[in-house]
Amino acid sequence: MHIVIVGTAHPYRGGLAAFNERLALQFQAEGHDVEMYTFTLQYPSFLFPGKSQFTDSPAPAHLPIKRRINSCNPFNWISVGREIRKKKPDVVVFAYWMSFMAPCFGTIARHISRDKDIRCIALVHNMLPHDHKAIDRYLPFYFVRAMHGFTTLSEAVIADINHFDHADKPKTWAPHPIYDHYGSLMDKATARHELGLDPNGRYVLFFGFIRDYKGLDLLIDAFGDPRLQDLGVKLIVAGEFYGSPQPYLDRIRSLDISDIVILHNDYIPDTRVNLYFGAADIVAQPYKNATQSGVTQVAFHFEKPMLVTNVGGLAEIVPDGKIGYVVEPNAQAITDALIDFYKSQREEPFTEALRQEKTKYTWNRMTAAVLKAAEAAKRR
Repeated sequence: MHIVIVGTAHPYRGGLAAFNERLALQFQAEGHDVEMYTFTLQYPSFLFPGKSQFTDSPAPAHLPIKRRINSCNPFNWISVGREIRKKKPDVVVFAYWMSFMAPCFGTIARHISRDKDIRCIALVHNMLPHDHKAIDRYLPFYFVRAMHGFTTLSEAVIADINHFDHADKPKTWAPHPIYDHYGSLMDKATARHELGLDPNGRYVLFFGFIRDYKGLDLLIDAFGDPRLQDLGVKLIVAGEFYGSPQPYLDRIRSLDISDIVILHNDYIPDTRVNLYFGAADIVAQPYKNATQSGVTQVAFHFEKPMLVTNVGGLAEIVPDGKIGYVVEPNAQAITDALIDFYKSQREEPFTEALRQEKTKYTWNRMTAAVLKAAEAAKRR
């Protein structure tokens, strides 16, 4: 089949770009002809909370990535839709993650769909953002009505789509596949040496960009508990602040835990991700709300036990007590789980179970879900 993926990709950085590129590679491995359409302007810089939208890494080899889309120019949307339509692809996959993209993607899809043989399938990471605004109640309708079918990464997102989809279009889902492009796991001693950490220390990792819904404040409060300090456990925070760092820094100072919270607050390039996961004993994701998380799938790849909170779809993929912990989103529950992890020496059995559990999260399940939605849409 000829498949076009519309969404963020190189030279843009981050988990969504990595997901789309890895999805394209899987379609190629299955024998499909794949093109990617990404942005000349993804969104204005004043809407971007980080330091840079772009990566310094080289473009992925053998992936045709075309920079065509200006998210703020309606005339551009029409021309891109016409350009893709003329190529006569079988399926166009729209990698959707925020309401801001609804007018752009919706218009492109409408012009593509003038060819009745092309199926437009939304691959929805988040139908609703973690911090709802007024536009999130209205703009998604425009996007959803332009799609022929949907694929999601959790059942929770399907429920969100149903709020906007009144035509009962095909919907499939597959769990977020494992991010397997960050290289192999580095042993703890080497990783800790590279990062200047105590080779015999105990380290919990919080990884990824930092926004309020990710609950870093809860994790910091957990480390204010003297019981964790008595165990010699330290927290590594590896990721860029998408907002003011001051509330977190103030909380660290007020709890007097600056000596046990290690802040590496720049964007972590792909080539160094294995250092941080290699150095950690366990990965903590104390989210206040979520659908799913790419960090979980990086932890699966590196076979690292996880602590997640019981929100969104996180509990669906981290069996409690088998490969990690599912706890309520509060500092006390987080502290209790981490104390159990170290006192009960859970790392080895959790890691062994992870090696079995990770086999569920393959990329061919994701491509199969997309193509199943496209085939069902074609029969409508």
